[in-house]
Amino acid sequence: MSLQPSGYRPSVTGYVEKGGFNRDTAYIPDRITEDGRRPEHGNADVPLWPVEPGRYRLVASWACPWANRAIIVRSLLGLEDVISMGVCGPTHDMRSWTFDLDEGGKDPVLGIERLQQAYFARFPAYPKGITVPAMVEISTGEVVTNDFPWITHDFFHEWREFHSDDAPDLWPAHLREEMDEVNKRVYTEVNNGVYRCGFAGDQESYDAAYDRLWTAMDWLEERLTDRRYLMGDAITEADVRLYTTLARFDAVYHGHFKCNRQKLTEMPALWGYARDLYQSPGFGELTRFDQIKAHYYRVHTDINPTGVVPKGPDPDVWLEPHGRG
Repeated sequence: MSLQPSGYRPSVTGYVEKGGFNRDTAYIPDRITEDGRRPEHGNADVPLWPVEPGRYRLVASWACPWANRAIIVRSLLGLEDVISMGVCGPTHDMRSWTFDLDEGGKDPVLGIERLQQAYFARFPAYPKGITVPAMVEISTGEVVTNDFPWITHDFFHEWREFHSDDAPDLWPAHLREEMDEVNKRVYTEVNNGVYRCGFAGDQESYDAAYDRLWTAMDWLEERLTDRRYLMGDAITEADVRLYTTLARFDAVYHGHFKCNRQKLTEMPALWGYARDLYQSPGFGELTRFDQIKAHYYRVHTDINPTGVVPKGPDPDVWLEPHGRG
């Protein structure tokens, strides 16, 4: 029996209800923590797993903004040698993300063709959409968690013993209260706001979603006019969270999701900021525009029934000087 509501969209784990898009945020809540300790933040009753190098595999996709966030944070913190990574292809069917990029269509470490197999290994009747990113225990092949906000939070707070010496402080203690507020607004109004526009089921819902998105985009443009990064002079996780949406804006969201008041390239502060991040280590080299476009334009057949993927925009514009140093 499926617990998915009518109108459910497995590719984005959400559903359309009364014309508006609602994201399903009931993820697998388990946490991976230092020595399996009970963390001070988050749900106090979630199952805990201990931090252990080589025990877990991050399964992600270059195409998905939520997964791209995990890929970037893992790189920035220097966790590549302690948390391995499997990458799914950009397209999938209604059942699952698949390992199309690997030889034989199988993840070389987990030995599976579909991420769904890791979910079913632990939850045989798992009723929801199969999402990336996901942390999978290598020895059992079982999914541990797909709760993407906590995955990157715990990469920073719980895996600190294994960070590289030059890892950035992605969660500065003196900024955390303000950063929580910024992250919340970016998530609800921008990261998720573009999806509300793209999957709106009627004009009224679309118009409301469009207005909310652009109110937030104008706020970001103003905020970034007199500061280099969202929280000041240094990159934090807040920037990673915003970047993965901005990187997809002109290529996908502007046209495909009808977020077309302006292009990112027409917003001076935001466009300079986005290029600044793209040209920073850990961002541009982990952004795959071909994978991004293939995912959205081929998977969302209700929005783009032809499956035709646009050739533009030219990715070389991301290498133009940003002037924000």
